[in-house]
Amino acid sequence: MRIATAAYPMDFLDDWKAYADKLSAWVADAAGQGAELLVFPEYGAMELATLAGAEAAGDLERSLHAVSDRLADADGLHADLAARHGVHILAASAPCFDEALGPRPVNRARLFGPQGGVGVQDKQIMTRFERDEWGVVGGGPLRLFDTALGKIGILICYDSEFPLLGRAMVDADVILVPSCTEALTGFSRVRIGSQARALENQCVTVMSSTVGNCPWSYAVDTNTGAGGLFGPPDRGFPPTGVIAEGTLDAPGWTIGDVDPAAIAKVRDDGVVLNRAHWDEQAGRDAAPAPQRLR
Repeated sequence: MRIATAAYPMDFLDDWKAYADKLSAWVADAAGQGAELLVFPEYGAMELATLAGAEAAGDLERSLHAVSDRLADADGLHADLAARHGVHILAASAPCFDEALGPRPVNRARLFGPQGGVGVQDKQIMTRFERDEWGVVGGGPLRLFDTALGKIGILICYDSEFPLLGRAMVDADVILVPSCTEALTGFSRVRIGSQARALENQCVTVMSSTVGNCPWSYAVDTNTGAGGLFGPPDRGFPPTGVIAEGTLDAPGWTIGDVDPAAIAKVRDDGVVLNRAHWDEQAGRDAAPAPQRLR
């Protein structure tokens, strides 16, 4: 399958049509290049806050509500584009107020299939900014989506840095990692986490990023990143594990081809078998006994 992952710049939008035209052009571009799975980044939906005006977009609390209030419209647009182009789309994640989960918003990604199916994945572990300043909270459980393209999991940004969350996705063929990182340090952490999850699970991980400056928002004012597709550095994959990678901070799609059969083969007969040997850590991960060397 061909996967397109975005380095996505957020814009100050004049009206809904500007957003619809922008998203439609991005999807048409990737689909026109043969992509079957399109991956947008974490918090890329924050540009929807500008539809409520500059004052709302620049206020932390008001921006959360402004985006959440437009999610139903955005989801309808994504569903239509997925059906029209015959593709799967991971929409840019967004703050979402869900009464079933409490009074504070979660960070929610939505996966749209070409036949009308929709899957929802909430971020599990919040960064310091999300929990201390923004008041975004962890949401619903991890899910594994069984699609025509294979089994797909989603680890939103910071979640990719935690190996036990990655291990919960052990049956995923592809793990999507939508990210929003301010600086090169954050981008590097998520990139390393994405590669580590591909190594451990012997699968493919797909990282998307927000890029560029958004002076209209305190929350996402500065963004550093690039798209990337990673696999295990083993049989059937590049020796570096990098299937495709975009140029840092350059907006656009990074596109790579993934053979699902290669994932199954490396898991069954790789030079190493990290996925199968994971359980051998049990009993070996206790605190090491102290020993003094003279």
